[in-house]
Amino acid sequence: MDLLKLAALDEEDLSVISAHVQDAVAKVGEMTFSKREKRFAMVMRRFAWEKEKGGLFRRTSHERRLAALNFDRVLAVRSTSIDKNRPETVLALLAVRFMPSDAPSGTIELAFSGGATIHLDVECIETRLSDLGAAWETPVKPRHSA
Repeated sequence: MDLLKLAALDEEDLSVISAHVQDAVAKVGEMTFSKREKRFAMVMRRFAWEKEKGGLFRRTSHERRLAALNFDRVLAVRSTSIDKNRPETVLALLAVRFMPSDAPSGTIELAFSGGATIHLDVECIETRLSDLGAAWETPVKPRHSA
């Protein structure tokens, strides 16, 4: 099994993780913040973009994988357009971005479709993405308008 495990300690690393989690889907109830541990974590079903290869033939099946995305050294969490009282709500992750403030601290933004966002105020970038198991097949490939 070829499980993906990535770590990010700077903005460039975080952009690599962002590319791998683009179009991941997650339930609101699968996101947690531990203030004592300074950790925000979420479980997602990420689209396996690394398995998509350009070529002459159109693929009829694609892969998704269960994965965990962890952010350490988190001081505070804010969200917009997310109802925490509806844990079954599914959000589609579009991008993970870093906005520096007083280096190395700043805010990590998780941007979801429909304008929903989560802002993580962090001491520094310390992020891990880990696949949690085998892939499953999906006929649907996410599409984006140009």
